[in-house]
Amino acid sequence: MSNPWEKIDLNDYENHMSLENVYQLQVLNEMMKEQFNAYDIDTIMVLGIAGGNGLEHINKKKIKKIYGVDVNRNFLVECKKRYIELENIFDGICVDLLSDNLALPCAELLVANLLIEYIGYECFQRVVKLVKPQYISCIIQINLTDSFVSDSPYIHAFDCLDEVHHQMEKDNLINCMQEIDYKMQKVSEKLLPNGKKFVRIDFSQ
Repeated sequence: MSNPWEKIDLNDYENHMSLENVYQLQVLNEMMKEQFNAYDIDTIMVLGIAGGNGLEHINKKKIKKIYGVDVNRNFLVECKKRYIELENIFDGICVDLLSDNLALPCAELLVANLLIEYIGYECFQRVVKLVKPQYISCIIQINLTDSFVSDSPYIHAFDCLDEVHHQMEKDNLINCMQEIDYKMQKVSEKLLPNGKKFVRIDFSQ
């Protein structure tokens, strides 16, 4: 069975995310700058990297390797085109995190933004155990209304995601990470249009 994210067009995704009444691409970019510079590390893995939003904030003098993981091969191709300046340190990995025979390299910082919603807590625990990061930085979307996708001209491009979406709760994620010996380090929030907010939660061993 294919992953519905393989069917998503990157232009539809980014155009939707950057609309004034959605404004998620812009807020994510700001928050990722903070994530990438929060810890003294030199390897990073970004889960669900899409088109590479935020990669312009990577400090090439400090970071030796960045792994971009996505199930959509077209996303990774575009990501490499956009950030040619990172070609010596960027490694794109096309894999479905829900697959049974999952293998991933290790990284000191694991970044998972708007990703856990589509794989669930147990799968995320499995990914963390494989990557063995010292630090984890997650951004989850909390919906203060019934819809997890904001209304826009592109909304029907995401209809297929209903089958894999999980509603996120901050406390549930914290408990999930505690089960595998990761302690919460910080929490911050950013309000968004349309009754939504981003919650960033960082963990460390």
